[in-house]
Amino acid sequence: MMPRTLLARTFLLLAVLVLLTTAAWLSLFRYIDAEPRARETAQLAASAVNLIRASLFAAAPKKRLGLFNEFSTREGIRLLPAEPDDVIEAMPDSRFQRLLYRELTARLGAHTRIAARVNEAPGFWVSFRLDDHDDEEYWLILPRERAARSFATHWLTWGLLAIILALAMAWLIASRISRPLKAMAKSAETVGRGQIPDPLPEDGAEELRQLASAFNTMAADLVRHDKDRSEVLAGISHDLRTPLTRLRLEAELSVADEGARQAVVADIEQMEAVISQFMDYARAESGETAEKTDLAALLGSIVERQGCIGHVLHSEIGSLPETLLRPKAISRAVTNLIDNAWKYGGGNVQLKVAAADREIWIEISDRGPGIPAAEVERLKRPFTRYESARTNAGGTGLGLAIVERIARLHGGRLDLLANPEGGLLARLVLPIRH
Repeated sequence: MMPRTLLARTFLLLAVLVLLTTAAWLSLFRYIDAEPRARETAQLAASAVNLIRASLFAAAPKKRLGLFNEFSTREGIRLLPAEPDDVIEAMPDSRFQRLLYRELTARLGAHTRIAARVNEAPGFWVSFRLDDHDDEEYWLILPRERAARSFATHWLTWGLLAIILALAMAWLIASRISRPLKAMAKSAETVGRGQIPDPLPEDGAEELRQLASAFNTMAADLVRHDKDRSEVLAGISHDLRTPLTRLRLEAELSVADEGARQAVVADIEQMEAVISQFMDYARAESGETAEKTDLAALLGSIVERQGCIGHVLHSEIGSLPETLLRPKAISRAVTNLIDNAWKYGGGNVQLKVAAADREIWIEISDRGPGIPAAEVERLKRPFTRYESARTNAGGTGLGLAIVERIARLHGGRLDLLANPEGGLLARLVLPIRH
């Protein structure tokens, strides 16, 4: 199975290339080395045969047996007369053995035979005659290693060192390619959470430098655009809230009809609420830094505030570990979910909190119509609503977008699920960080 990471994949491909190249090099070496080694072995055997021939020719026939014994004891050369009933085991059929046989017959004559075993005795057996016209034949027995082909130990050692060095270089190359891309992926995740990433180092190969420079420019532009947007919306909010305050005051003082006055005040309050949601979405983290927070106490205070305005929650808040988060942002997110539940869910809102698998689950459930699964991701985008599924209540369509943004800011997520008891279950998942 192909590895998932770029580093592992690149190293695997380079390692396969190195091993295949080394295997091809060794095969080529074996092929080229076969002929000179066969020639060298044949030359050694032919030299021994010629030496023996010369010695036997010079000796009297009666002394040849003693000369055989002397060759065996003093020179380490074994000689045996060939018998018609000898049981001969041929050499393995290989290119090296065929080359060796060709070289021996060229030097010793076409009648020459070679064998791996004769009468169950192993060795490198080479037959020869004292004269081409002589019917008497002898066996020269050399060590079996002379006819066996193997690589020298130093060649294997150097080959192994070359493979290790090549694999180390392959790892270095793969890591130098994947390291900046991994850093860029982390920076992109930081941007996705709405945070400001550290600038990427603009070094390495030309293509990687250009990519890092383009990413740094993009991140700086996003930060500048976000800051400009926040300043514009803050100015709009300030400029709108002042005349709205005057309108509210004038309505309370000048409109005599109680019903008309309350309607005007309600419209003004709705406009102020819309402006507040715009500001909540625009300011994201509002420059707030993460700090160790007692989340149970924070959620308890939210439940109390909801009770003060007549929204009594059924809450289950267990013991929670302290974790790094932005208290104001989390409070805003939870309050938005509770407001949505009261606005669209028709009452009976429940808040449950639990910690498991290094995560904290904050669940707000209602008994309303719920949201179809096909619409969940769309409703997390800003300025989108699903009125037919959740009654005809008004809104800006920013509540869930704000919660989604705050969840991503903390490295968590927002899940919108079907409530097993009917309605919607909004689950805010936050990682536990110390």
